[in-house]
Amino acid sequence: MRHSIVKRLFTYILNGLLISLPLFVTCYVIWTLFSFLDGLIPKLIYSRKTLEEFEEQGRTVWGWGILSLIVILLLLGWLGTRFINQPLRKAFDRALDQVPLIKTIYKSLTELLGAFVGSKKRFNQPVLVKISNDPEVQVIGFITDSDLHQLGDIQNKVGVYIPMSYSFSGHLLIVSTRNIVRIEQNPVDVMKYIVSGGVVEIEDGEEKQN
Repeated sequence: MRHSIVKRLFTYILNGLLISLPLFVTCYVIWTLFSFLDGLIPKLIYSRKTLEEFEEQGRTVWGWGILSLIVILLLLGWLGTRFINQPLRKAFDRALDQVPLIKTIYKSLTELLGAFVGSKKRFNQPVLVKISNDPEVQVIGFITDSDLHQLGDIQNKVGVYIPMSYSFSGHLLIVSTRNIVRIEQNPVDVMKYIVSGGVVEIEDGEEKQN
């Protein structure tokens, strides 16, 4: 019993270190860099005589450190986005081109994730779809295409993706809008409800994500 308690306390201590240590190191590095810049920049801007006068008058020169740090971080972020991220992404895409099967899987997964969280979210309109009148049967899906002009002269119909439980696969159905009832719930919760086969409950009070 005592051994179990000691082991649990030791686990808590390790977890505390894992949480606090990265934060402490980050804060320490930022503060050290800020202090260094706050002492260096005034020496580059003001003359030694001026700084001595400030010191005699009890005046302090501060603020240059945080300003310089913000400028440096902005510059590094811009350089990283412009000259590091894009070349690496292009090199990665070129490498994928050499392996068609992996490229297809990677692209498919990327587009699927983008449909949930990207700028082109598609799985944000959960609906009930009636697929049979006798007996009346409904399935849960997501409207993914409200304009079917690319398929021809199709009116008053939408594309609805029907996910399958315990699977990442599903079916795309072309459904008449009169057979659709919108579900005013969080799309992510609805998807979890579908994939879990109805085991995971949809929490009340969740706002619908647009």
